[in-house]
Amino acid sequence: MRKPELLIPASSLEVLKTAVIFGADAVYIGGETFSLRAKAKNFSHEDMKEGIAFAHAHGVRVHVTANILAHNYDMEPARNYFQELAELAPDAIIVADPGMIMLAKENCPDIEIHLSTQANNTNYMTYRFWYGQGVKRVVSARELSLKEIKEIREQIPEDMEIESFIHGAMCISYSGRCLLSNYFTGRDANRGACTHPCRWKYAVVEESRPGEYMPVYENERGTYIFNSKDLCMIEHIPELIDAGIDSLKIEGRMKTALYVATVARTYRKAIDDYKKDPKLYEQNMPWYKEQISNCTYRQFTTGFFFGKPDETTQIYDSNTYNKEYTYLGIVGEIKDGLCRIEQRNKFSVGETIEIMKPDGRNIEAEVLRILNEEGKEQESAPHSKQLLYVELSEIPDVYDILRRKEEESK
Repeated sequence: MRKPELLIPASSLEVLKTAVIFGADAVYIGGETFSLRAKAKNFSHEDMKEGIAFAHAHGVRVHVTANILAHNYDMEPARNYFQELAELAPDAIIVADPGMIMLAKENCPDIEIHLSTQANNTNYMTYRFWYGQGVKRVVSARELSLKEIKEIREQIPEDMEIESFIHGAMCISYSGRCLLSNYFTGRDANRGACTHPCRWKYAVVEESRPGEYMPVYENERGTYIFNSKDLCMIEHIPELIDAGIDSLKIEGRMKTALYVATVARTYRKAIDDYKKDPKLYEQNMPWYKEQISNCTYRQFTTGFFFGKPDETTQIYDSNTYNKEYTYLGIVGEIKDGLCRIEQRNKFSVGETIEIMKPDGRNIEAEVLRILNEEGKEQESAPHSKQLLYVELSEIPDVYDILRRKEEESK
């Protein structure tokens, strides 16, 4: 039985460290250029160097995305970028464009090449072709069923790897190759600048009545006719492994450290439990489902994994975000009973918050004191990204996540 890799996204150095501590086998990140998440914080050269060193010190792989569909003017900058990556020595480069593959092979001969889902990888002959071009791993198209993936596994070389998205936001367009953003705003989704027009509200206009907008009601918050549910396969780890998938990939290079920690921790435990004993996996299913629902999410679907969705597994729906917890910060260090954090959302002295630990525990703690960098006490922490020293009724560990449960989560 293959032991699948758990591949977690990271938008920044802070999130990379969180992913590593909370259970990732590998992380994927983007540099400041050539990545399909231009609006993510992404990694500078120095951050990438530190992140790769941190991950490798913990036995975790790092994959770098360079999966834009490139133009002529990208070629020389891409060549220079790949030469920089060769020095940084990540474990893999994720690409989609054949020209970019040639440049990666030429300039990074010792780094694995992985083919992005953007390349529309839907059949075993495509996998074989790219294997012949030196590609180690192919990311399956999201439109594939588990049955199709299993057939691909049976028809490709044993040492070729399959990576599949198993959790997170889904794109309305075929393998993510969407033109809506470019059409509406001039910002090209295939070059990392997607404005997510599939999440906007829409109305219908009849040709003879211009300016008269008729909404298609789906719920009281508006109409989201292109808005996909989020993919979630936490209940189907056995089927994913049986299909021969080598890497279980989580979507979310725009997500917070809290989201990444929650998803990484939950899937880590689910995979490990199933490998230890399938009965243990079934027994702990309520915990997995409870924890995964603590993330910010729309609604969940199994996507195309079990065939084309029908009315019982409809992908498109009235999907506004549900939010269970608010992210407060990551514990940076502990000194004299105070934990240092860079605050992310407001909290106050006297509040009860949670300490979220990588081992699955969530410990309630009261906020006893809040001090600023000068040691001056304050009653609340209203300013985002303020550096604070916080005394809690329970002492956390470095890299623990601080969060607050919200009373209203609908």
